Amino acid sequence: MANVAAREDGLIRALYREYGDPLLLYACRLTNGDLASAEDIVQETLLRAWRHAGEITVETARPWLFRVARNVAIDRHRASSRRPDEELAEAIGESPMPTDDVEQVLVAWQVADALQALTPAHREVLVELYFRDRSVAETAHALHVPEGTVRSRAYYALRALKLALEESGVEAP
Repeated sequence: MANVAAREDGLIRALYREYGDPLLLYACRLTNGDLASAEDIVQETLLRAWRHAGEITVETARPWLFRVARNVAIDRHRASSRRPDEELAEAIGESPMPTDDVEQVLVAWQVADALQALTPAHREVLVELYFRDRSVAETAHALHVPEGTVRSRAYYALRALKLALEESGVEAP
């Protein structure tokens, strides 16, 4: 057992010595120069290499490491993509808000009409999340559904709401 751990430790050290700098440069390009994120990607890549230590060698690891680094960067980008709050604000034209009271009332009516075009399940998730200002966990508890279902419904509801608003002539800023 100690022999296996020593081999894995030696492999990771050798991988870092051999590929650490090129991997960091590659990760920097993937993150548009964000050194902290690039370092995190290299660390995650080497952690995954450690988990697969029995399958790779220093001589054959280069393509595997760079592919894993790319996948880690893609996963991080997807995870940090726009949140539903931002999509709702964009869909209802919240920024900038109309300064005229009449315009605010018209936009509110258009949003209310667009909400009616949604399915009841989608509408109730949006009402709970945005109009009652509940968290995903609170919404899931109130609607008696899993949190993943709340997130999924919110995502598709916001897409449908945006489409309904566009069809009614509301333009995103």
